[in-house]
Amino acid sequence: MRIALFATCLADALFPESAKSTVSLLERLGHTVVFPREQTCCGQMHVNTGYLAEATPLVRHHVESFEKVSWDVAVAPSGSCVGSVRHQHAMVARRAGDDDLASRATTIAERTYELSELLIDVLEVTDVGAYYPHTVTYHPTCHSLRMLRVGDKPLQLLKEVRGMTLIDLPAGDSCCGFGGTFALKNSETSTAMLSDKMSNVLATGAEVCSAGDSSCLMHIGGGLSRLRSGVKTVHLAEILASTEGASR
Repeated sequence: MRIALFATCLADALFPESAKSTVSLLERLGHTVVFPREQTCCGQMHVNTGYLAEATPLVRHHVESFEKVSWDVAVAPSGSCVGSVRHQHAMVARRAGDDDLASRATTIAERTYELSELLIDVLEVTDVGAYYPHTVTYHPTCHSLRMLRVGDKPLQLLKEVRGMTLIDLPAGDSCCGFGGTFALKNSETSTAMLSDKMSNVLATGAEVCSAGDSSCLMHIGGGLSRLRSGVKTVHLAEILASTEGASR
C-alpha cells in the first residue's frame, strides 16, 4: 500500500522520532511511504483559538499538498492532528464559503488515519514484530479517545510487543491538562490536571509513559523531568518501530 505521511508540526520541529519511527514501522511491514514535502501546519491551533479565517489558507494548503502526491491512505502519529483534518477542515472551508475546498478536504479526510487506526482497521495487523524490553504505561489522549474514538486499538498493539510489560494507568482516560493554548490560558488548572496525571503515572512504577500524541507527551514529560522521576515519555510509534536488534 502507498501511504502518505502527515508528519505534523511537533514532529517537524521538536519530536522527529515519532514521524521517523512511523516510516520505519510501515516500511518494515512492506508498505511504501511517501512524503508530501510542501505540507505545513494543518491549522488546528488557529481553529481551536477561534481564528477560522486565518486557518482557511492552511486548510487549502494542506489539501493542495496532499493532492499533488499519489497515495492510498494518509497517516499521522497524532490523534489531535488527524482529528483536525477529519472534523475541522471541511467545516472551516464551508464557513469561508468555499464549498469546493470543503469537498476536497472531505476527500482527504476520509483517507487520513491515526497510526493505531491505520494498523488495525486498514492494514489489519496487531502484531507488528516489535520488541521493547521495558515496563510501560499508556496514556490515551483526549482527541484520539473522544474525537477519533480509537478505543483500545493502541493497547491491542502494545499487548503484542515482545519483551514489554504493559501496566494499566489509573484514571487513564482523564485529560493530562495540556489542551494546546489551554495550558497557557488556564495554567493553574492545567498544572493541577498534570499533577494528577503524573501521580497516576508514577503509581504504576513503569519506566516509560507512552501515548499517541507528542503534544501530551511533551506536557507529561516536562512535568516528570522537573520531578527528576526518571520516567521517560516515548511515542507509541517509537515503541512499535523498535526491534530486538535495535531496541530503545
